[in-house]
Amino acid sequence: MWDTRVMSSRWLLLLGVWLLYGSFGLVATSLAPMASLIIIDLSMTHAQMGMAMGAWQLVYIFSAVPAGVLLDRIGPRYALALGGFLVGCSALARVFADDSTSLIAAVMLFGLGGPIISAGAPKVVVSSFEGSSRGLAMGIYMTGPAIGGIVSLTTTHSFLLPWLEQDWRQVMALWTGVTFVATATWFLIASLNREAETAGTAAARVSQLRVIPELISKPTVIIVLLMSISVFMFNHGLNNWLPELLQSHGLTAVNAGYWAALPTVIGIIGSLVIPRLATPERRFNILLALSAAAFLASLLLRFSEPESLVTGLLLQGIARSSLMTVLILTLVELPEIGERYAGVASGLFFSAAELGGVMGPLTLGLLYTPGGGFSSGLTLLTMITLTMILGSLLLRRRARVTST
Repeated sequence: MWDTRVMSSRWLLLLGVWLLYGSFGLVATSLAPMASLIIIDLSMTHAQMGMAMGAWQLVYIFSAVPAGVLLDRIGPRYALALGGFLVGCSALARVFADDSTSLIAAVMLFGLGGPIISAGAPKVVVSSFEGSSRGLAMGIYMTGPAIGGIVSLTTTHSFLLPWLEQDWRQVMALWTGVTFVATATWFLIASLNREAETAGTAAARVSQLRVIPELISKPTVIIVLLMSISVFMFNHGLNNWLPELLQSHGLTAVNAGYWAALPTVIGIIGSLVIPRLATPERRFNILLALSAAAFLASLLLRFSEPESLVTGLLLQGIARSSLMTVLILTLVELPEIGERYAGVASGLFFSAAELGGVMGPLTLGLLYTPGGGFSSGLTLLTMITLTMILGSLLLRRRARVTST
């Protein structure tokens, strides 16, 4: 009976994390389907919109490590609730934006709350799950932002904007309410589960900042962090501009929203399957295959033929579904990290990764031209994915050397 209650509480905690991460996905992708409307309403350029899309990642870079330290000290219950509250405040501030500067400032607020959720989710999983169920749990919570993105991309033009008289601000107000409800739900679930309270106490008496120099001195950690930059540049660059990219190929705004959701749907399936298969002995081969899928996607999305677009979107979905999850698993399962330093290690991971998160949307916006569309940006992403393939090969080689 006791074991059953423990298992139930763990899955309830996972549900709470999933709701928070789902809200994360809603707000993070909310600008993408409404980019054209916002550009016109606020008299912005594509470069300014790219800057707005990447603004939260810029803050994220500097706040991720402090967020991980905070998480290890006070525990997920209060830390994740604070993260959800800040994400909701970011969505609310966007409702009142009246120019590019105020919109960028509103999006930057997301960069304070987002890293707490990103670092907190793997910490809850590491402290609550073991073995293959840990990979499954990570895959499950990673479907949260994916489903949030699907809801945002598919309902904005097809239902919400017509219902709300084409007012993008009212759509943002709706996402604000959803986020605050998810935050309250997490806090209630976590308050009823002692695991959420004790997960942060193991390292509370230790200065987590002292472990950072030791971590970044390890070659495997450095490779993982460099790969995370490339993965986020690929993911965030395409995620934010995909509806516009598809419209540049001749799709309507409504159809572009549906097509842009296809990688997310595939990603959900992949998130439930691939991380569970990524056990240490085959993890780096899976990482190599995912990087190759990203490379092919960046090539195929150049073409407007439906066959090329669909294949490219499918490959993008496969790549984005698990690249980040497998990299995080690689990092937090190092013997010197484990549960004790999972928060600060995750914060370090996302701090580095969001360098790519900033550069992706911003660079694709800067490289956009009315005549050439996103062709130059896709060329850059092709080169980025080649570095991911190289990193996967290096990790696999180091793993073989270590095992022998």
